[in-house]
Amino acid sequence: MNTPDLGYRVGTGARTGAVYDEGLRQHMLRVYNYMGLGLVVTGVIALLVASTPALYVPIFSTPLKWVVMLAPLAFVLLFSFKMQTMSAASAQAMFWAFCAVMGLSLASVFLVFTGTSIARTFFIAATMFGATSLYGYTTKRDLTQFSSFLIMGLIGVVIASVVNLFLGSTALQFAISVIGIAVFIGLTAWDTQTIKEQYAENFDAESRQKLAVFGAFSLYLNFINIFQLLLNFTGERE
Repeated sequence: MNTPDLGYRVGTGARTGAVYDEGLRQHMLRVYNYMGLGLVVTGVIALLVASTPALYVPIFSTPLKWVVMLAPLAFVLLFSFKMQTMSAASAQAMFWAFCAVMGLSLASVFLVFTGTSIARTFFIAATMFGATSLYGYTTKRDLTQFSSFLIMGLIGVVIASVVNLFLGSTALQFAISVIGIAVFIGLTAWDTQTIKEQYAENFDAESRQKLAVFGAFSLYLNFINIFQLLLNFTGERE
């Protein structure tokens, strides 16, 4: 009498697990799609500005360059403080705006480094990011034990980077690059694991959309920073 009932429960559990796995897969694809499209927006705007003197001369030859360089940091702070109260539509709009502003900021990269070295660095960064994100998704190890170290490292890198905007120290920039790459690689693994664990099958469409945008935002930041820091080692100047 009990055997058929037990078989039914096991079958239901398997189906429930399959549904959850499929939902998680779709959620992660949504996160990576947002991130990828964000990188496309950033790249297109950066290339457009860098190839148009009428745009980059007024920006990078005037004090306006400081506004453009520091604006992404303002977006990061705004995201951090408003993410709990922001709607999914507002989060998505702000994400695209952030990617566009980051494109303005990164236009200077195309003015300083050769296109070949930029492309090479991009693929190196993509490989490092992909491998680390895959590790964060598949590992059974709890990466939150490294969170305090990573957050402290991130704060140190941000402060040192802002200070070095005014100092222009080569030695300090080298140290920032080495430490920063290690920090953002660690953050990529941790953020990926966190995005995976935050997913819940019973979330409504609004919550899933919002969670995907914030997940894409965190991974996008990690990738951009890995790319920029790697340029200090692999980039060839014009």
